[in-house]
Amino acid sequence: MTHDRAIIHQLQTGVPGLDEVLGGGLPEFSFNLIAGQPGSGKTTLAHQIMFALASPERPALYFTGLGEPPIKMLRYQQQFKFFDFDKLNQCIRFVNLADDTASGVLDSVLQRIVKEVEASGPGLVFIDSFRSVLLAGQGGDASYEGVQRFIQNLGVLMTSWQATTFLLGEHPSETEHNPVFTIADGVIWLRQSVLGNSIVRKMEVMKMRGQPTLPGLHTFRMSNSGIRMFAPSALVPAFAADVGLAASPGTRLGTGVPGLDAMMGGGLPRGYSLLVSGPSGSGKSLLASAFLLEGARLGETGVIAAFEQRAANARGPVVAGLIASDRIGMIDTSAPDLSVDEIASLLVAEIHRLKASRVVIDSLSGFELALAPTFREGFRESLSRMLWALASTGVTVLMISELEDRFSELSFSPYDTAFLTDAIIVQRYVEVESRLQRVMAVVKVRASAHSNALRLFKIDDNGIHLGDMLPLQEGLLSGRPGQRLDMDALAEVERDA
Repeated sequence: MTHDRAIIHQLQTGVPGLDEVLGGGLPEFSFNLIAGQPGSGKTTLAHQIMFALASPERPALYFTGLGEPPIKMLRYQQQFKFFDFDKLNQCIRFVNLADDTASGVLDSVLQRIVKEVEASGPGLVFIDSFRSVLLAGQGGDASYEGVQRFIQNLGVLMTSWQATTFLLGEHPSETEHNPVFTIADGVIWLRQSVLGNSIVRKMEVMKMRGQPTLPGLHTFRMSNSGIRMFAPSALVPAFAADVGLAASPGTRLGTGVPGLDAMMGGGLPRGYSLLVSGPSGSGKSLLASAFLLEGARLGETGVIAAFEQRAANARGPVVAGLIASDRIGMIDTSAPDLSVDEIASLLVAEIHRLKASRVVIDSLSGFELALAPTFREGFRESLSRMLWALASTGVTVLMISELEDRFSELSFSPYDTAFLTDAIIVQRYVEVESRLQRVMAVVKVRASAHSNALRLFKIDDNGIHLGDMLPLQEGLLSGRPGQRLDMDALAEVERDA
């Protein structure tokens, strides 16, 4: 005997990133709780969902309790771009429950809700703040059993009316002894933390019946467009198929620096991540610009995340022109209190928009400093997740790592991220005949033969120009007589790779 499974329609919330975290959308006719501290964004989230979903076929009813009156709430909510005046009093209606909750009798509150719902037949119902309704009830003769009965009756009635319901409340903790946590089909928790001058907002879907939600805390940001969530692991499956840039075996990309492709065994394999490491002024950003320009010459688009003002402004008129013509996208890294997930989401979205094949991150040091302090812990783990998200789109990534040149030491990144990358190029300074010269070496190209030569190079108005191999007898280091570049260490890294 076969049985047909019940089909639950998923509603698109209109909140970027939230549908992916929910597992595809919000279950229709579900009974949900949106909880969190005052000021964490509960009312904004509810309004953004309401304006996205409300229609003449699915009208919305928004109940307000003892909190701010509707006219005051609307005064501030209309500042967001999602606010639609045309939907007010057509498919969105507000009802104030202040007089009903003031009586302290929960049955009276329930009767008023039933009356309004039966009169308008809404497909969406919001009660803000639900906690104020319960607290008012406790001021009367309502016992715990009475509160539980009120919540159960409300849940059953809303489901029978085929309404998708949202209860908003300032619940102090998720462990609070409250029957609404058990009865609710979905629980969305909003959090905010303050560290120094940084405010970080996070959202967690603690419960959503019948759906494979993404676990964990996901950062979000409120702007004049509303709320946007950042969960790169949720975005990748949706974008990867559209971008269509999965790495082809044997396909290699040119770096834009004559001679460097040959050193790498024919270029950088498509889909690889490349770490360019070196001290200040060694030419890392120029190499990154050459990488993007070479892509543009071949008709490919690119994306750059520049975390230092000088890096954004010093790329020359050609790169600036490509950015202006939208052949190279530049993501906004100036917003305060950034998280790695936010940057990853912005990069993936820009890759999708431009169908980009090349990405530059300049630099990891600037990236870390741009993060809110709470996100600097575990930077390496977060960076690993971001690289996975970018790799899933098929793009080729070039990252810059700023290093102090200690001459006799061989290091590629202060974050121990070398093992995360598929290829490494190191740039260094050496003293040759009383002059400070630049040298470059290819340390690693995964699964590929490559040169281990140390090549001198020069920089002029036309970019980077590779020169001859550094003669061993001239490999003396500035200020360290008798010491040489550590060729054995280079060879050992190459063998390990």
